[in-house]
Amino acid sequence: MKTRQLTVLVVDDNIHMLRIIATMVRGFGFDKVLTAQDPADAFEIIKSNAIDLIFLDLRMPVLDGIEFTDMIRNSPDSPDPYVPIIMITAHSERVMVQKARDIGVTEFCCKPINANTLYQRIVSVVNYNRPFIRSSTYFGPDRRRRQDPNYKGPERRQTEPEPTQPAFGADANF
Repeated sequence: MKTRQLTVLVVDDNIHMLRIIATMVRGFGFDKVLTAQDPADAFEIIKSNAIDLIFLDLRMPVLDGIEFTDMIRNSPDSPDPYVPIIMITAHSERVMVQKARDIGVTEFCCKPINANTLYQRIVSVVNYNRPFIRSSTYFGPDRRRRQDPNYKGPERRQTEPEPTQPAFGADANF
């Protein structure tokens, strides 16, 4: 059985950070690493390549990481709204983390980054793939990180969602 190569996209307006992340990701064994300094260019890359994982900066001019994630998750011309997104940023205030979570970011990583932390986020995406949830106000990975059987509040789901798509294709070699 032939396995396909996993493709990673790194999006960061800072060329130095872009190169650092791409180098780390290659060091983890990802051979196909695409890069973009502009989210508009990144969206075109997504349209013409099967992307398995995106590393995305939060603060960028014109279109920031929050707006870009919203495009990927909710735009009618998005080729893969289920692609895992790991946001990397120096802006780790609680409100920014919540904003990222609430727009559909899969994982969040604070700068300065190191290889171990980045690798842990990748492992989290692969090993703890959360099902995607669609509601009138949200589409993205299940925002709950833990199950609380004692919670009886009005927001409790009646049933647990079924996984909608694996983090990486079944034929992927990771």
